[in-house]
Amino acid sequence: MTLFRLIALCVLGAGCSGEIYLRDGVTDGDTFYLPARALTDDDPVLQSWVSYSLTLSACKLAIGGDNPARVSSYDCELTARRHLVETWEEQRARGHDEYLDSLLRIRDAGWLPEYVATGFFRKHWTLPGDLNLAGYREFSVKQLVGHRPVTRLVGSWNYARNVRLAR
Repeated sequence: MTLFRLIALCVLGAGCSGEIYLRDGVTDGDTFYLPARALTDDDPVLQSWVSYSLTLSACKLAIGGDNPARVSSYDCELTARRHLVETWEEQRARGHDEYLDSLLRIRDAGWLPEYVATGFFRKHWTLPGDLNLAGYREFSVKQLVGHRPVTRLVGSWNYARNVRLAR
């Protein structure tokens, strides 16, 4: 059912803008739409972020609520970042991206949970008790000089009723 839902979201998103855009906040809506470019462009960086975006949006929809676009959880972010890294690992022979390469190194060193907890933290998140934040701090000071956490969403949230009315 989730795969069907994601495919439906992709088809509905065909009319959206084709640009990757940087968002450090959220937009409003109950449905996540992908641009047509996400369905046709096999750029490895783009497809890695599509994987992240779909994973994160599916997790938000699973949590639900009045406005899934505003849902945020540590588990959703960590799961989406894992999918981002896994997709990049499969795709990276065909491309280069400094951020994704550094995220792969963070994952390979075993620090992805701590990276997500410190780089994307929200006050309402429930964090696992076994995070080694002191160890991660030591790692990041030595290995991540100048690194900044990044989120590039591919797609946008809108209310499905608005999209239906616009057609």
